[in-house]
Amino acid sequence: MYVEVVPNRGSPPAVLLRESVREGPRIRKRTLANLSAWPPEKVALLRHVLRGDPLVPPADAVEILRTRPHGHVAAVLGTLRRLELDRCLDVQPSRLRDLSIAMIVARLFDPCSKLATARGLGEDTLFTSLGELLHLERADADELYAAMDWLLARQARVEAKLARRHLAEGALVLYDVTSTYFEGRTCPLAQFGHNRDGKRDKVQIVFGLLCNAEGCPVAVEVFNGHTGDPTTLAPQVQKLQERFGVERVVLIGDRGLITEARIRKDLQPAGLAWITALRTTAIRHLVEQGTLQLSLFDERDLAEISSPDYPGERLIVCRNPLLAGERARKREALLHATEEALAPIATATRRTRQPLRGEAEIGKRVGAVLGRYKVGKHFRIEITPTSFSYTRDDARIAQEAALDGLYVIRTNVPAEQLSAPETVRAYKRLSATERAFRSFKTVDLHVRPIYHHLADRVRAHVLPLLPRLLRGVAHAAGTGAHPLR
Repeated sequence: MYVEVVPNRGSPPAVLLRESVREGPRIRKRTLANLSAWPPEKVALLRHVLRGDPLVPPADAVEILRTRPHGHVAAVLGTLRRLELDRCLDVQPSRLRDLSIAMIVARLFDPCSKLATARGLGEDTLFTSLGELLHLERADADELYAAMDWLLARQARVEAKLARRHLAEGALVLYDVTSTYFEGRTCPLAQFGHNRDGKRDKVQIVFGLLCNAEGCPVAVEVFNGHTGDPTTLAPQVQKLQERFGVERVVLIGDRGLITEARIRKDLQPAGLAWITALRTTAIRHLVEQGTLQLSLFDERDLAEISSPDYPGERLIVCRNPLLAGERARKREALLHATEEALAPIATATRRTRQPLRGEAEIGKRVGAVLGRYKVGKHFRIEITPTSFSYTRDDARIAQEAALDGLYVIRTNVPAEQLSAPETVRAYKRLSATERAFRSFKTVDLHVRPIYHHLADRVRAHVLPLLPRLLRGVAHAAGTGAHPLR
């Protein structure tokens, strides 16, 4: 490629950008552009560029009209299309599909309101090249809300596609529940409940996440904020068997989800296998009745036992030394903090000026301390109208310390299908859903706080798997992996 000046009779010469092309044995010239209207200094600069000469262009040689951040958009959008996430939403191209893709990509870059997202797509207020690439320069917030409604209507189809890709007969299925707080009080889904975010003054919603064994979400369902975790299990069983057509899976959930009542009422009638864990009170009962002997762990950290209390089931007892040390450290720290907070109350009852008097008043202060640190069961408390004393209950502390680091996996999966170590590893896969929740709520997507007022808009905001799939797209852009296959 080169610049050639061609004489033009009585007129000024023509400046042409040309290249040489071989056609068989002959070499012909081909004109790429007419540069006659270019100023001479611009033509000279192009000559230097074509020759590869190092140069610093004059300040007025190049005029920057506008810049658009583009690289990250091209990487994620290109990977998204290569992985066919757009076809997962809808096989047919449409503006609603493009709007949905734009919201997904924008959610990864800069989670914000739909109004701010629309401004980021606009021709005059764009943040990136996303709106231009998807031809959405004139999109507004109302269109984005319409796309949310369109996505929600397609939720079942998207989940069914993902279930066909990621679930099979006999597969491991992870299920866990979390909550996130809500701004405002007008949404019927927003209710007070057990707030995992520490926002006791905020209403919340609850949502459950179904994942495959690798932690890739397959379905999400939103519940009222006061919904108890175990009551969300029955809809998931129905979803697996009726909507996804998977009759035999191993459902894995923590001890707060798969309870004795849920096993009896939901899982056994459906014929599903399951893996869960026992609560501390149940573990202590096994120790007291002699079924679980702590001497089993003198040389190894895993043992399989059986109990008449759990007929037809396997109990796999594990010990984690690191967890034992951490629980012992935390308990001692809480006990020490409680003693430091109780000491001033005892001193107040013995002072000469205005001593603290009355069982009710003393008990109120003591109760506040015990409620703060949650270790009141480890103290012997004595309150009289004129005094207060406390001592540690060493026997009870030792009883609890004996169980430090112990947990018991409970399952009805036969040993021929999953050995004891494999069952433990399967239960530990629940940490994958915890990572997905952290990504969903804080690390990547910042789903909270929620400002929508309509129940369906809240469901569309949480939206089935799309945020987690997007995280998979971002990961695949950097590693070459395929989150959808």
